[in-house]
Amino acid sequence: MQLNLKNALVFFDLETTGINLVKDRIVEISYVKVYPNGKEESKTKRINPCIPIPQEATAIHGITDDDVKDCPTFREIAKSLAVQIEGCDLAGFNSNRFDIPMLAEEFLRAEIDIDLNRRKFVDVQTIFHKKELRTLGAAYKFYCDKELQNAHSAEADTKATYEILKAQLDRYPDLQNDINYLAAYSSYNNNADFAGRLIYNSKGEEVINFGKYKGELATNVLKSDTGYYDWIMKGDFTLNTKQVFTKIKLRGFNAK
Repeated sequence: MQLNLKNALVFFDLETTGINLVKDRIVEISYVKVYPNGKEESKTKRINPCIPIPQEATAIHGITDDDVKDCPTFREIAKSLAVQIEGCDLAGFNSNRFDIPMLAEEFLRAEIDIDLNRRKFVDVQTIFHKKELRTLGAAYKFYCDKELQNAHSAEADTKATYEILKAQLDRYPDLQNDINYLAAYSSYNNNADFAGRLIYNSKGEEVINFGKYKGELATNVLKSDTGYYDWIMKGDFTLNTKQVFTKIKLRGFNAK
């Protein structure tokens, strides 16, 4: 089934030095950009993370320090990548929990002002888990009746994810061929930041989702505990989380 798109949809996958959003970095990005008229563009780019790639990570994706030593850094490709995904919705496999937060961090580190919150996110893994509860390779076999070759290659994973979503739409009549619907269906959370440190309540207010203030309104905590904001800014939190706390704090000042 062809995707029913209003905006271009970018399927993407990242290979990284690890899974820590604060400390780890991207070593490869691959994407397939699908236009509303069905046209497709694909690109794969290796990236010098400027930190050593642990052996455990290399064992998964096969990328070594030597493979990326002469590659551009993310900062060097950030502007052109931002242009490529400008105005596009995003899709991936486990992308809501990892790839999108990691990509957002890299853009912030590169000082590129791109608001990913304006995009729709379709997580094909979430659809799969709600329907069948399996892995990417099993999903590819189940939906497309193909063996996934070169698993954990960003390019192979990206293209497989694109094929799976189209097959899911063919298989499940109740899935609407609409990105707004698919984005809502493939979301397990209502995060205010990508890492889930802040979530929205039923009124659309930001609520702290960790630590001693878990369940409390962020605006109230920032007012009552004057040192909390500084603790967040100095702590081991993602740049995106710090950015959202800053917006909340500034909103409070402007409301006075």
